[in-house]
Amino acid sequence: MAHRKPRPARPGIRTPALATAALTSVALLSQTANAAPSADDKPSLEEVEKKVDDLYRGAETATEKYNSVKEQTSQQKKKVDTLLDDVAKRAEKLNEAREELGEFAAAQYRTGAASPDAALLLLAENPEEYFAQNQLMDRLTDRQQTAVDDYVTQQADAAKQRQEATEGLEQLTDSQNALKTSKAKVQKKLAQARELLSELTAEEKARLAAIEKREQEEADRRAEELAQQQAAAAQEAQQAQETPQAPQAPQAPQAPQPQETQQSQETTQPQGSQQTQPQEDTSTAVEDSTYASKAARALTFARSQIGKPYVWGATGPGSYDCSGLTQAAWKAAGVDLPRTTYDQVHAGTTVSLSTAKPGDLIFFYDNIGHVGIYIGNGMMIHAPKPGAYVREESVFYDGEGSIHSVVRPA
Repeated sequence: MAHRKPRPARPGIRTPALATAALTSVALLSQTANAAPSADDKPSLEEVEKKVDDLYRGAETATEKYNSVKEQTSQQKKKVDTLLDDVAKRAEKLNEAREELGEFAAAQYRTGAASPDAALLLLAENPEEYFAQNQLMDRLTDRQQTAVDDYVTQQADAAKQRQEATEGLEQLTDSQNALKTSKAKVQKKLAQARELLSELTAEEKARLAAIEKREQEEADRRAEELAQQQAAAAQEAQQAQETPQAPQAPQAPQAPQPQETQQSQETTQPQGSQQTQPQEDTSTAVEDSTYASKAARALTFARSQIGKPYVWGATGPGSYDCSGLTQAAWKAAGVDLPRTTYDQVHAGTTVSLSTAKPGDLIFFYDNIGHVGIYIGNGMMIHAPKPGAYVREESVFYDGEGSIHSVVRPA
């Protein structure tokens, strides 16, 4: 039988094997495209910078919450320690009162007035009821009755103290758990920020540094503008104080009055009224001088801390967070500020930025998550963020809209 020759493949028509290979190649290319996003999907440096700043800001907010919880935990622990000491003292007094009642019970037994089971007394929840049931209260001396009353009082006070101590320990445990949660939030945000920065190339880091430099220059420019505005306002105020008041215009001559009317007016006019001059109020000047003196001491301290690292939750002397620095600075001036930004913002008088004086506290963001101490000329000293150091910087370091309020603490 003759064998038929295979037909040659027509041009443009693939064999099943070739078709399968082609489909496989297309699928692989598709998978590769999906697995490797294009460079366009990579966030821009501006987006990275914003994300890092948001993380640092969130970490600082979490730090202030951590500081608040830590302060509450510390106060709660002191309260619990005091309660436990009171419980121990109450227990000691209770034992002394119990021993004295035991002696009374023994004395009653020796005289035949009581049963030998003195343990009933010592184990009774209410010794007064025990004595009443056994018809012994009328046989007790005044001293013995006083001892019974004292025992009952001691017993009730001890029970109350034990209950308060138990509740205090429960609250302390809750505070300690909240403290751990706050600490974990801070650490998580800082880790995310470090991870984002670590993924940048050397060239990207250089470009990011250039962006930050431009932002700093803009912040410095705004600080100069504020300094000029404050200087102009101060000069106007000084000129207003030095300018003499214009003399009063002469009054028009009045027609002569009858003698009786003139005498009546002289009689009703208080004596010495023409010699009375308005006295200058010096209280404001004294207050300004006192504040300036305290602010100078606070700023001297703050300047001596420049170069020390920001560490969240730190209050010195080797490192600080933002509110830890302002608290320590004003403490050096003899003024006790609360621990957190949330409380410091209420520890003084709110003033406008245009009237800010050296020593005033500058608070930032709607959540009051950051604070610095004003030094004048639109500049402040602050502990900026993790990875940075205490430094002088424009109050506009994060834009004009970031300033929340200005507070004069003393």
